[in-house]
Amino acid sequence: MIIVMKAGTPEAEIDRLDQELRTSWGLEPEKIVGRYKVVMGLVGDTAELEPMQLREMSTWIEEVLRVEKPYKRACLEYRQGEPSAVEVATPLGIVTIGLNHPIAIVAGPCSVENEEMIVETAMRVKAAGAHFLRGGAYKPRTSPYAFQGHGESALALLAAARKASGLGIITEVMDAEDLSAIVEVADVVQVGARNMQNFSLLKKVGAQDKPVLLKRGISATIEEWLMAAEYIMAAGNPNVILCERGIRGYDRQYTRNTLDLSAIPVLRTLTHLPIMVDPSHGTGWSQFVPSMAFASIASGTDSLMIEVHPNPKKALSDGPQSLTPDQFDKLMGELAVIGKVMGRWPQVPALV
Repeated sequence: MIIVMKAGTPEAEIDRLDQELRTSWGLEPEKIVGRYKVVMGLVGDTAELEPMQLREMSTWIEEVLRVEKPYKRACLEYRQGEPSAVEVATPLGIVTIGLNHPIAIVAGPCSVENEEMIVETAMRVKAAGAHFLRGGAYKPRTSPYAFQGHGESALALLAAARKASGLGIITEVMDAEDLSAIVEVADVVQVGARNMQNFSLLKKVGAQDKPVLLKRGISATIEEWLMAAEYIMAAGNPNVILCERGIRGYDRQYTRNTLDLSAIPVLRTLTHLPIMVDPSHGTGWSQFVPSMAFASIASGTDSLMIEVHPNPKKALSDGPQSLTPDQFDKLMGELAVIGKVMGRWPQVPALV
């Protein structure tokens, strides 16, 4: 259930209600400060509670709503229709990912191969305007014989790239045992498509403080995806970013996956969480990435994740879908055009 407080409710009254709800009703209120009002989300057994019972607790209560959707914290109603934003601390400052902010760009190779390669890529994508460097230290692969990533040693290489470039780091966790080492380096912890419904991992990721990037499962419905986000949020971490990266389709001869851009407007009606799109995995071929990146911005994404490698033909993983740094430079210039049209591109201060 959700309690909506009237505009201007005194903080002391909100604190009093919080205490009464905890002691008398056994609930755990979660305060959400909106643009104009404060909302209290009630966590616990509310099945037998009637809205009128709660409304009688204070004259400052405007309304009490019952959340019907199974994903309670992730649903749009939980924030009274207001989109949320995730603030990520990076060496260069705070980057905010959300609907009312410029599009955040994530770029880099599928996997970390060596220090020279990852630092070079970081510097190139930063110069082009990226905010985050992506790179896998641990890689889930379909074949057990494919390159699985360098593991913990690659985290040190990501740290070196972070220091050299100032970019935020996004990297994937596959095993809860590696989580503590990953959060020492990563600014955003990624849960990949294959682990979207690894519920024990989601709980562990939700119990730590770094923002979480949750990729959609290969065959996941939108509701299953949102329920996976709910696992993370229920464990205590509200900073979840949803990443559409393509779902399994029929025609795998021409595209690796089917990039479901219709999910973006659908999600806007269901959840307050920010949205990212990964057109690299969504298509599987570098020549299709620009078109899908343009379409993603037009569809309303808050962020883009694009694979970039200095030499895609020699990449240890996902080379065919990776852009070269020069191609990424060109793409960023083109994205700026549609980004400005949509009012979602950073404004460059005019020279005096």
